[in-house]
Amino acid sequence: MKHGYSIEPKSNDLAVDAQGLVKLFGDNRAVDGVDLQVKAGSIYGVLGPNGAGKTTTIRMLATLLRPDAGSARIFGYDVLKDSQIVRQLIGVTGQYASVDESLSATENLVIFSRLLGLGRAESKRKAADLLEEFGLTEAAKRPLKNFSGGMRRRLDLAASLIAQPPLIFLDEPTTGLDPRTRAQMWETIRRLVKTGSTVLLTTQYLDEADQLADRIAVIDRGHVVAEGTVDELKASVGTSSLQLRVQQEADIMEARRIVNHMLAVQSNVSSEATKITAPMADPDRVTDLLLALREAGIALAEVSVQKPTLDEVFLSITGQGVQEGATK
Repeated sequence: MKHGYSIEPKSNDLAVDAQGLVKLFGDNRAVDGVDLQVKAGSIYGVLGPNGAGKTTTIRMLATLLRPDAGSARIFGYDVLKDSQIVRQLIGVTGQYASVDESLSATENLVIFSRLLGLGRAESKRKAADLLEEFGLTEAAKRPLKNFSGGMRRRLDLAASLIAQPPLIFLDEPTTGLDPRTRAQMWETIRRLVKTGSTVLLTTQYLDEADQLADRIAVIDRGHVVAEGTVDELKASVGTSSLQLRVQQEADIMEARRIVNHMLAVQSNVSSEATKITAPMADPDRVTDLLLALREAGIALAEVSVQKPTLDEVFLSITGQGVQEGATK
């Protein structure tokens, strides 16, 4: 899709290429050697607790903070040497403080559009289209001071899209939103990528990273401590588990004996007394197990395979839950 600006990306492969980024605040190394490679046309998640260095990293990539060491390129342009060009290739939500709290959503978006050089008629059309896309048409004439937090966040995102930038930074885009608004934001983020943008989002929410991100970097105490697809990160924690539920409680001990023998593992019986959970290192053996249970006359009510969760990944990598980090 053609974007509404004159500067074209120099590199079409990597939207972000950061090497060894460092940012010091006094004695605090807020970001301590971060490397990030974000492919164009993807959703890239930066996951970590408060205070991990996520926002500081974004601010350096977006030319809002000067790195103390390291380098970063956005579509091939250096964030320090080519900062003016980089700013035209990116959108950052959260930086669009409204022009005037007493003006309506439409008026604010029209002003942003005019500032970006769009004509009066085009600005009005763009504002109307964006308000409809973000489900704000009914509130279009309402002054911003009457907007809820969720509506404000959606308007922020709409404002950052007026120029349809090829790279959009979303810094914790759904923090504090209700589930319905959150789901709407997720849909919008997916749609942005379908229409040609790349999205880099920071989040504390494991389910958000799981739902949206093609790849994830886990940042903890200023370092990238893990990076990969969601499935790769889950696989790094260990094997999936097989869960079986027998129809007759009387069969549980014999079923468990067969599971242990066939899978060559130690299984557990859950408190439900009909459910067995076993680590599954070799998926090929599951077929043999199911045949052995049938031959033994043990009827199953349920069979499922459970992958490790991102929660378990995060705990194993950082030793803490996402929400337990230090303050920002």
